[in-house]
Amino acid sequence: MKLITLLILSIVTLNATNHIHSSKIQKLANSLNLFAGTKASVQWERIFSTERRLKRYSLSHLPQDLRDQLKNYLISHAADSDRPIIPGL
Repeated sequence: MKLITLLILSIVTLNATNHIHSSKIQKLANSLNLFAGTKASVQWERIFSTERRLKRYSLSHLPQDLRDQLKNYLISHAADSDRPIIPGL
């Protein structure tokens, strides 16, 4: 019984941590005027594909790991994804 309780608490804690982290990435995206639901995933892929596009969207100054997290967030919530985020909803 203790093992099940510990497992449930671990899952809840992990979900809360992921939500907080996702919220920080969403705030970063919003501060850069990048809204996931405004583009399809292939468009987000294209934006992160070249240095020229990174500069155009003011992303070149971000550390690579943060850019990767932002890219994953934008693609996972793109207009054509299973979990799109539509601005204003």
